[in-house]
Amino acid sequence: MLHPVGELPAGVYWRRRALVLGIALSVAGGGGWLAASVGSGTTPVTPAASSDSAAEPSLDTPSLEQVVPSLAAVQTPAEQTPLESAPVATETAPPPVAPAAGPVEGQACTDDMLAVDVVPAAPQAAVGTKPTFTLVVTNIAGVSCTRSLDAGLREVVLLDAAGTRVWGSNDCFPERSSEPRTLAAGEAVSFPVQWGGLTSEPTCTVTRANPPAGAYQLQGRLDTKVGGATPFTLV
Repeated sequence: MLHPVGELPAGVYWRRRALVLGIALSVAGGGGWLAASVGSGTTPVTPAASSDSAAEPSLDTPSLEQVVPSLAAVQTPAEQTPLESAPVATETAPPPVAPAAGPVEGQACTDDMLAVDVVPAAPQAAVGTKPTFTLVVTNIAGVSCTRSLDAGLREVVLLDAAGTRVWGSNDCFPERSSEPRTLAAGEAVSFPVQWGGLTSEPTCTVTRANPPAGAYQLQGRLDTKVGGATPFTLV
């Protein structure tokens, strides 16, 4: 055994014996290590993969939770309340409209219940004469009413064709009186006024003169009620 015999050199046979001995020792040592690992419950470490396999991404199998969502993640539609039916609009007849209240018997005469006019004694007069005009206040309402007809509230004015005031009955000779009056429906009350034929203004401080001949207008007033214009001519 120690001196091998063969056709080959002795060194070759020694190397073969050393290789066989090393293999036998490796097998014996690996078996002992495996037995020790099993006995101690330790899992043998798997050798690391090669550099090529490590560079590739791992394709893990998706877990069941990734494939099937949990019941908590699944939203179920909330219970819907049935739509309430809209109330049906019903047409109701409008309430009857009460008739507008008209004038009441014996109430105060408002301006729209009265008519104020000026009636000249003649449609024309000569310059410098003293014509007479009549102020007429008429209750045109269907009921009686009361109104103050004081002299200070009554007035007749003369206007020229342009509407400029030429004369007023209360300018230079104002009158004062207290004349509350109840006017029956349709009743007219007359107040004559004589004009002196001269111009005037409310303060009566401007020199008075005869207005020239021409077309003029007469207009009556009772406090806040102003009547329409009546033509008048001076010749």
